[in-house]
Amino acid sequence: MTTPSGGSSPDDFWRRPPSGGEGLPDRATAPITGDGTAPAGGVAPGANVGPGGAAYGGYTGPPASTPPPAGWRPPVHLQPAAPRSLPPQDLAALDQAEQRAQRVTYSIGAVAAVVLVILVCLLCSRLLR
Repeated sequence: MTTPSGGSSPDDFWRRPPSGGEGLPDRATAPITGDGTAPAGGVAPGANVGPGGAAYGGYTGPPASTPPPAGWRPPVHLQPAAPRSLPPQDLAALDQAEQRAQRVTYSIGAVAAVVLVILVCLLCSRLLR
C-alpha cells in the first residue's frame, strides 16, 4: 500500500470524503419528490440516480401500519393441562445420600492415590538399580 506524499496524516486515507465526494452529488441533498420519484422535469442535473432511473432520497421512515382491533388475540386450539405438583422432598434422606456418595468418591480417590504412590515407588527403585 502506498501513502500519499505531503503533509497529510496517515489517517487521511481512512476518512470519509467531503459530502458528495469524488464528483458524486450528496444523496441527502438530491432533489426528490415525496413519493420517491424524480421531479416533473425528469432527473435533475447532477442527481444521484439509482436502478430504473429513480433518484435516491433520504430515509422517510417506516411505512405506516394500522393497529389490530381491540381485544384481538390469536385463536386458541388446545388448552394446556394444569401443571402437576412436585412430590415432597425428604431433606434428611437427600443429605444421607449425598454423604454416602461423598464417602464413595473419597474412597475411590484414596485407592487411586495409593496405587499411584506404589507405582512411583516401583519406578524409582528400578531407576536406582
